Amino acid sequence: MADTVRAFLALEIAEAVKAELTAGREALRAELPRARWVRPESQHLTLKFLGETPQEVLRALAADLAPRLAGLGPVSVRLHGSGFFPSPSRPRVAWLGGTADGVAPVVEAVEEVADAHGFPRERRTWSLHVTQARLERPWPQVAVERFLAWGEGLQLAPFSCREVVLFGSRLERGGAVYTPLDRMPLT
Repeated sequence: MADTVRAFLALEIAEAVKAELTAGREALRAELPRARWVRPESQHLTLKFLGETPQEVLRALAADLAPRLAGLGPVSVRLHGSGFFPSPSRPRVAWLGGTADGVAPVVEAVEEVADAHGFPRERRTWSLHVTQARLERPWPQVAVERFLAWGEGLQLAPFSCREVVLFGSRLERGGAVYTPLDRMPLT
């Protein structure tokens, strides 16, 4: 086993919501220009990217984070809306947005504990986004508008996240493969 792991902390998206999202996305994909679409099983809500990290640091971080998260309560998530990074006029990454009630204390706990283990705090406030596709070339305006309209029309069921997951990420030819390394309950 490797001494370091490419890792991140995240909230998982409910399987039923992933399935619903995937089904709704298939027809849309056929209408849009070529892109690298994120596999359904790889979709999640990243709380903090840790990068290549020694395994002993990940174990210590998880051990310190678990008691900080316990009792914070579930995060209630509703995916809706869409957008692009860096912007719709320069689209490179297509994403879904939404709301996450109860996430602020979870993000604060993650940031505090990660900072204590040598990971600098994020400069920007956490915002919910679920990457859908990485664009090989910027899409024309009509495709951008179609994706935005699709995101606005989404009617996905709300779901609760009851744990933070420490994931390992292995880069493979077909995209990253994520493996849960630890699960830290919020309730």
